[in-house]
Amino acid sequence: MKFINVGYGNMAAAGRLIAIVSPDAAPVRRLIQDARDSGRVIDATCGHKTRAVLVTDSEHVILSPLLPETVAARIDGKTEEAEA
Repeated sequence: MKFINVGYGNMAAAGRLIAIVSPDAAPVRRLIQDARDSGRVIDATCGHKTRAVLVTDSEHVILSPLLPETVAARIDGKTEEAEA
């Protein structure tokens, strides 16, 4: 199983991700709030601004301080180290 760094040393299983989206849209904010209400949010931002929202196949939502492009590059194996 391949793990990727989603910010500040936090890791997520790359094979379980189904979407990486920006948190700016209202439907994504509702998705985060619904997941938070049901206890399915994993906050990997360490108190920083959320820049990417990762949705898993188990309907968990991971909040990341990295840009969506950075997370996608890490999944593809490219070494884009633009930390937040």
